[in-house]
Amino acid sequence: MGINKVILVGNVGKDPEVRHLDNGVAVASFSLATSETYKNKEGQKVTNTEWHNIVVWRGLADVTEKYVKKGNPLYIEGKIRTRSWDDKDGNKRYTTEIIADNMQMLGSKQSNEEAAASKPETASAPDIENLPAEEDDLPF
Repeated sequence: MGINKVILVGNVGKDPEVRHLDNGVAVASFSLATSETYKNKEGQKVTNTEWHNIVVWRGLADVTEKYVKKGNPLYIEGKIRTRSWDDKDGNKRYTTEIIADNMQMLGSKQSNEEAAASKPETASAPDIENLPAEEDDLPF
């Protein structure tokens, strides 16, 4: 038994890429940057930025498509998932993603340009094992 829970607060690195599967299910992916700042032993301020690959499904993907843009501050909850596929040259490739099941836009309503931003949007992520086979031209 274990717990797989991730909570991130960061800024969107680029506009989300949204695609629709054959069955009409929407999936969006984007990068999220989290940063921490500290002083090193010389007293200099150091900032470390970590980039996270975020994947959202269904209703959250629809909200993401409409409202999430590069630079937006977001609160994300989800689980970490590593998956693999074979690229077009037959090499095994791996990616680690955050499958988000809760997202909240942060910042002022004016900057987000919609009143719905102050309310968290949730949707359940699908069972990854039952997804169609991945293609070589993954958008994330």
